[in-house]
Amino acid sequence: MALRTALWTVMTGAAQRAARNMKRDFGEVEQLQVSQKGPSDFVSAADLRAEKTLRADLAKARPKFGFLLEEGGDVKGEDSHHRWIIDPIDGTTNFLHGIPHFAISIGLEMDGEIIAGLVYNPIVDEMFYAEKGKGAFLNDKRLRVSSRSNLADCVIGTGIPFNGLPGHKPYLKQLERVMGTVAGVRRMGAASLDLAYVAAGRFDAFWEMGLKPWDMAAGLILVREAGGYVTELNGGKDVLASGNVLTANPKIHKQLLDLLGAA
Repeated sequence: MALRTALWTVMTGAAQRAARNMKRDFGEVEQLQVSQKGPSDFVSAADLRAEKTLRADLAKARPKFGFLLEEGGDVKGEDSHHRWIIDPIDGTTNFLHGIPHFAISIGLEMDGEIIAGLVYNPIVDEMFYAEKGKGAFLNDKRLRVSSRSNLADCVIGTGIPFNGLPGHKPYLKQLERVMGTVAGVRRMGAASLDLAYVAAGRFDAFWEMGLKPWDMAAGLILVREAGGYVTELNGGKDVLASGNVLTANPKIHKQLLDLLGAA
């Protein structure tokens, strides 16, 4: 049975309320008003509605906490130690194309450390949740990373730089190294869910470059609380600052780190 702390109640309640309109909007995706922020990077009316709901609910429960929002930016709070890090729809491009693989992502940071995280895919009703020292859960099921130790048996998640982002050539070198060694590489289009899938043992590892804090915050604690390793691609620890992440089960993390380093 999953933990039922006060923080869990606050975060899951906010996510479920934001998901109601999101599911309706997903069913009417062709009618959404969409503006373009940059090449292949869109913001929709659904994004803004979800972020407004999440911010209102979380601020009501914890009125002094600050926010780091994908759409709304950095909002200082009276409590300088705590900050919510929110992506209202991680996987917006999937959402706008009618692909049911996207998530609400909420992380809670305390003094620079992520202490709680939630990743919720409302279409399949999968709620991934973790608190520091309390474990990681999918709905009511305790999560553990996979135990595979042979890369030839592993499925690895990744994110591919798209139009308008740098890093295409370095990424292709990384991909060439990895795909010749593992059972398969998957690019799903929502980093928060990729990280949650590592925590659940669905992926054995995940790597990507150039992510933002709201893409990763919730997923990182899910992986850690499920027993996985989290580093930068060079082995460093400041993943939120660099945006470059490798997460994996403990048995293959070093092998992948060496592969990616060689690329």
